[in-house]
Amino acid sequence: MKLRQLEITLQRCVGFEKPRAAWEQYQTPAPLAARLLYDAYMNGDIERKAVCDLGCGTGILAIGAALLGAKTVRGIDLDPAAIRTAKENAALLGGDVEFIAADIAGSDAAGIQERIGPCDTVVMNPPFGAQKQNVHADRPFIDCALAVAPVTYGIFNTGSTVFVEAYIAGKATVTGKVSGTFPIKRSFAFHTKDVQEITVEILRLERS
Repeated sequence: MKLRQLEITLQRCVGFEKPRAAWEQYQTPAPLAARLLYDAYMNGDIERKAVCDLGCGTGILAIGAALLGAKTVRGIDLDPAAIRTAKENAALLGGDVEFIAADIAGSDAAGIQERIGPCDTVVMNPPFGAQKQNVHADRPFIDCALAVAPVTYGIFNTGSTVFVEAYIAGKATVTGKVSGTFPIKRSFAFHTKDVQEITVEILRLERS
């Protein structure tokens, strides 16, 4: 499947029915999801690999990985409503994905990692920590990703590379970076624009 075809296919994914600001529930845009997945695919990190999507939301990255020929795909999210939508999206697009409702940032993080089991590649769009109560919300995602897989692809705010490199020092290194944009549509009362474009970077992390 070519990049453009993947993007067009992923645009059919339904977003969050009732998104929660505290959980930063923004649907990953199809062009950005396709870019991350295709970059991973071209690096040999998707096809015939065991892939896990941490914080999968409504499943766009997990489903895309399945469509690109992953051997197995699991999607993990704490929101049962999002998991239900993800299952519907997978059925719609023909993506074979196992979805699990679990909180990787909860008190049983080690138990969740054991439940996920080892995999080859993690793909994720973790919370950016934009909400005051959610500062550093991406750290449990990074921790879990490095615990379960040797390679991770994640979407982060532009300028996060220095923080990520410092946070994973001694455990992993940043081995790739792709720039992109994340258009956020007006979803909550505090939004002042119909669409706000956030610049982001897709980072590839490789465990030491």
